[in-house]
Amino acid sequence: MPLGKNHPTIDVAVCYALPNQIWQRNVRLPRGSSIRHALEASGFAADFPAVDPYTSGVGVYGKLRDPQFQLHEGDRVEIYRPLVFDPMESRRRRAQHRAAQAKGPVRTRRPRRV
Repeated sequence: MPLGKNHPTIDVAVCYALPNQIWQRNVRLPRGSSIRHALEASGFAADFPAVDPYTSGVGVYGKLRDPQFQLHEGDRVEIYRPLVFDPMESRRRRAQHRAAQAKGPVRTRRPRRV
């Protein structure tokens, strides 16, 4: 989108978290732009041609939003990835681990030497 000299703009960040790195681009857009506009301006499709950003959802500051959501100055657009684990199973395992840690080490008696 070409911007006129006096056209009000906003600056937003577009982020995509990979397991070992974070991809981020800062873009300047006309006021009233949507998440879809930010993704197009960021070049995400060129850097990740095999990833559809809308499959797992997109959001702003951790809240899932529609691609037509209107952005504001300083917003951070996040492109989400599919979960690789079940959150309930992960919570269950953490609780078991904490319970085991709270009990402390198991002591066993050594046989007496005679």
